[in-house]
Amino acid sequence: MRRVRYTEWDGTQRVRLSAERVFESFAEYLSDTDDVQQALDWLLRRGLDLDGTRVVGLEELLDQVRAALREQYGEFNVENALAEIQRRLDDILERERDALARASTPATAAKQRILDTLPLRLSGAIERLREYAFEDEEAKRLFDDLVDELEDIRALEEFARRFGELFQGPRMVDYGEALELMRMMQRLKRLEEQLIAGDVEAIDEDLLREFLGTDAPLHVATLRQMLALLGQAGYITGREGPVRLSPKGIRRIGQLALRDIYQGLLRDRAGSHQIERQGCAEPRRESSKRYQHGDALDLDLVTTLKNALRRSPRSPLSLAGEDFEVFEGDQTTTTSTVFLLDMSWSMSWDGRFAAAKKVALAMESLIRTRYPRDFFGIVGFFTRAVELKLGDLPEASWNMGDPFTNLQDALRKASAILARHPSTNRQIILITDGQPTAYFHGGRLFCEWPLSFGGISIRAAQETLREVERLTRQGIVVNTFMLDDSPTLRAFVDRMTRINKGRAFYTRPDRLGEYLLVDYVAKKRRRV
Repeated sequence: MRRVRYTEWDGTQRVRLSAERVFESFAEYLSDTDDVQQALDWLLRRGLDLDGTRVVGLEELLDQVRAALREQYGEFNVENALAEIQRRLDDILERERDALARASTPATAAKQRILDTLPLRLSGAIERLREYAFEDEEAKRLFDDLVDELEDIRALEEFARRFGELFQGPRMVDYGEALELMRMMQRLKRLEEQLIAGDVEAIDEDLLREFLGTDAPLHVATLRQMLALLGQAGYITGREGPVRLSPKGIRRIGQLALRDIYQGLLRDRAGSHQIERQGCAEPRRESSKRYQHGDALDLDLVTTLKNALRRSPRSPLSLAGEDFEVFEGDQTTTTSTVFLLDMSWSMSWDGRFAAAKKVALAMESLIRTRYPRDFFGIVGFFTRAVELKLGDLPEASWNMGDPFTNLQDALRKASAILARHPSTNRQIILITDGQPTAYFHGGRLFCEWPLSFGGISIRAAQETLREVERLTRQGIVVNTFMLDDSPTLRAFVDRMTRINKGRAFYTRPDRLGEYLLVDYVAKKRRRV
């Protein structure tokens, strides 16, 4: 018989991890950066909380190591660490000078000059005397003992030079104690360097155990397990080289973004926008209604039989027309959508770009899973516009090197993409926080700053509005979500909406996803 014993958590038990939970925490870090490796480093350095259990990160371990270093600095003083070696060398030199004085020959005078010009640094003086022929035999024997310690003396000199000023404690250490302190500090510094480097596979568990206790190796083992789980689950690739999100990881990022933004809204918030053209009706298995003439006969058999039993509880069952119930359905329409993502430098303010990127990932996941017949494309724009693939999006970032905003080029690229993916309804969703400041004319790129602070770039605005007119003639709707409420941006977007008959919304980054995704679904469905 299997028995299970429950004990109070004391920090030493292994944390039970799942790849899914680890990846969720990793995705949160990735939303704040454009670098998968950096997000992974943050996860390892900061750790995570799982159902009240703390997975200690490298930064917390590093803090403990640095606290141990500060403790040594505050306790010991190495000012006189080499005083004993200096006394031994002085005693050797005194013996040798006495022997030279007794001999008093021209050769001994030359030796005396050598002793008088020795380097001040202990290791340098000992090195110089290694080729010296001693007159005094006892001095020679004592010096040979000193030479045996030359490497330790050199190391201790360098240690005192680099860190001596940090040791301000009351306890003076002698030569032997200083050597032990130096070696301990070297091990601590080596552990500090390993934790700073962040390579969990290279961290010395013996050093962790020596200085931080028996729990520390378990913490690092948990971090290693986290990395292994992400790789084994297929979320990341390239552990031996540059780390990348796998296709599975990219899809999961979108699913998590969709969950965070849109959880609970698909059923709770009714749509208010008319569908331009109807498509097929999709059954809603969670609800049904009485059958009426003309309804699709998508029969709710269980409810139908219950109705018959309530009306006439006998066997065999007798079905009547009023017993029949059918599943409710939603009228759906296919849509081709291109998402225009402003990647200009100003999008880095107030979390705007992170919010917009998260919404793009969520929309892709929503469309791929709920509306697989729809097309969804992404175009990023700064001084120029570029088409973005889903795999590019998690690591996409605002562009500081190209500070202009070329909305005209973005609209052109979106139009070309929609031409390749014809649909009953075609739309462009624009996320921006600024007016256009760049455009193409005659095949050449032009960039212009606004005429004044808070003003407008007249030619860029004109060329962009011409592109809006062309899209309108093609029947493409442009809906704009503004992340800034400056008067010039509002005025420009108002002109766009008057031309295109699309809609414009002003919203905050933290509400962008709710506005956009609810609007998208509401336009696609109505209850039948």
